[in-house]
Amino acid sequence: QVQLVESGGGLGQAGGSLRLSCAVSGRTFSSYAMAWFCQAPGKEREFVATISWSGGSTYYADSVKGRFTISRDDAKNTVYLQMNGLKPEDTAVYYCAAAYPNHWPKVRTYEYNYWGQGTQVTVSS
Repeated sequence: QVQLVESGGGLGQAGGSLRLSCAVSGRTFSSYAMAWFCQAPGKEREFVATISWSGGSTYYADSVKGRFTISRDDAKNTVYLQMNGLKPEDTAVYYCAAAYPNHWPKVRTYEYNYWGQGTQVTVSS
């Protein structure tokens, strides 16, 4: 069983930075494609960024391209989301997700097999 635990959320200021982490249990972390999604109140969960199982490829939603960076450290079984240039519209619960490596990139929630519990990010103007 794979478990994902996010951390690093909190209150940020517009133009500032936050770094989210997602610790993944299990010995096959390097086999999974990883992603971050976000869900604002009253909205559906939406794709933010994904990184391939090798870490060699990344893909971003247009809304965060150039501001957010996804990365992974297989030695630590951890995936990160560096959030720079924060905007109030980035306010949401951020979820980490893991997917079996059959194709990539995956941007739909149903394509992911495991989810974390989420971490709240609030950006003040």
